[in-house]
Amino acid sequence: MNLKFDAEHFDKLQAVLAAEIAQRVMIKLQEAGMEGAQLEECTAGITFSIASVIDDMAAIESAGAEVRPYLTFRTGDDELLHCGENSCTNTFVYDALKKLFG
Repeated sequence: MNLKFDAEHFDKLQAVLAAEIAQRVMIKLQEAGMEGAQLEECTAGITFSIASVIDDMAAIESAGAEVRPYLTFRTGDDELLHCGENSCTNTFVYDALKKLFG
């Protein structure tokens, strides 16, 4: 597997990922009967929480082992795209929520 550095393309993919997470969270909450301001607030909170885990901003430990995610994107059969550091998916959540809720 080849590891390719391209921060600009990586950021575009992070934005798509954040938007997809937000939309899926919103749909599941709507299916559960949530609407209005509560839907927006819960979608935002859950989406930011998930993005923070992906971005390694949440301390995760299991059975004494640290869990430290590092986001990459598959851009080919044997190619992974990275940005050279931890992802910042959470920075794209606000724009994703703005598109969903206006």
